[in-house]
Amino acid sequence: MGRNIVVTGGATGIGRAIARIFAAEGDSVVITGRRAEALQATAAELGVTARVCDATDPAQIEALVDQLPREIDVLVNNAGGNTDFDTEAPTDLKSLAEAWRANLDANLISAVLMTTALRDRLTTAGSVVNIGSIAADKGAGAYGAAKAGLASWNVQLSAELGPRGITANVVAPGYISDTEFFRDKLTDERRDSLVAAAHTRRAGVPDDIAAAVHYLASPAARQVTGQVLAVNGGERTTR
Repeated sequence: MGRNIVVTGGATGIGRAIARIFAAEGDSVVITGRRAEALQATAAELGVTARVCDATDPAQIEALVDQLPREIDVLVNNAGGNTDFDTEAPTDLKSLAEAWRANLDANLISAVLMTTALRDRLTTAGSVVNIGSIAADKGAGAYGAAKAGLASWNVQLSAELGPRGITANVVAPGYISDTEFFRDKLTDERRDSLVAAAHTRRAGVPDDIAAAVHYLASPAARQVTGQVLAVNGGERTTR
């Protein structure tokens, strides 16, 4: 019998790849996001369910909960991204505060809100997987700080959910091509430098991240929790 999977930010890129890998196994997958048209297109292609929801908005999350299964096996908090790409550089303290809060909302608060709303529905042997970033360790302004906060919060989440047999982990990608992350603003020179920094000498792809998420949500990873799994081709190593 298939599992119930919820993937936020599931219309494109990494979220879409995650939804696809679970749907291919016959799981019942719900993808969420802000853009109805993109969600519906992906849902039709993958055979999953689309629900419009801005994961930073408590009211929209509360409305979403009533549209989800009573039991959820896997929650993937993928919604987010560097919101600095969507605005002009701050010119004063007010705009600086707004820029930082936007990144915190998109990448940290969204995951906290969604997980809190659904935690009582998570099944025994269930999983929460949060999508972090290599930026949490390299430093990248508000975006990197938000992803570092996500990793720190995940430690507490793991401790809280562990007694129920639920795991909580972070997958931290390096450079991933074929996504909307850079908003088409990535120069060829910058891309080449990111690829060269990886030991594998290639860009990551959304399927790399989907495979890592799939593993963490599998029976093989029941004793893996409270961890950050780096998927960056060796650009930043651990020991």
